[in-house]
Amino acid sequence: MTLSADAPHLLVVDDDARLRALLQRFLAEQGFRITAAADAAAARHALASVSFDLMVLDVMMPGESGLELTESLRREGLDVPILMLTARGAPDDRVTGFEHGVDDYLAKPFDPRELALRIRTILRRAAPPPVLEPATGPVQLGIRWFDPQRAELRGPEGVVRLTGGEQALLMALAQRPNEVLSREDIGVALGTPEAGERAIDVQVTRLRRKVEPDPREPRFVQTVRHRGYVLRPGP
Repeated sequence: MTLSADAPHLLVVDDDARLRALLQRFLAEQGFRITAAADAAAARHALASVSFDLMVLDVMMPGESGLELTESLRREGLDVPILMLTARGAPDDRVTGFEHGVDDYLAKPFDPRELALRIRTILRRAAPPPVLEPATGPVQLGIRWFDPQRAELRGPEGVVRLTGGEQALLMALAQRPNEVLSREDIGVALGTPEAGERAIDVQVTRLRRKVEPDPREPRFVQTVRHRGYVLRPGP
């Protein structure tokens, strides 16, 4: 199968050689270009020379774990979307993944078709908004401005880096300012309707660190008790 040069390029990182080979073959059949790595060190080497569209990353690896690698990459400013694979699928484990900067989380064993579906969902979410979408003007959040058309948050320091989940969350809130969005609405906007309330709350907490002068007393992304969250733009 010949893949287009503009097909999404994925980095698959898993220390299980058999699973790595299966994922590489299946995802290539789904139309993705694939680079595979056996551990975090090999992943870092690949990331140093190639700009990937998404990483499929195993959480349990010898040496540096998937969570540790994710946290380190986010600290370094790398915003490549990350889908985490793990044998631990409890809600607390998913929340931990989101806290470290993961965009989505899939527990083993999984249906490969679901993996492909989740990858496409993340890639659609990370893509720039279509030009034909109704334009929404920039939204002021104190000293920062969010431009929904560019999906870009800017402040005095320049562009503020957002993960794919943070970007999708702020986009959903900015398109409906002063309107309360339930956690279910937000889960749909993030492309993870099954994520659960705690996972949504974690994403909100992460976003507040980027937009609020004091995340402990939010002015812009406010909680509406028993209902959800609302964006209150303003100077």
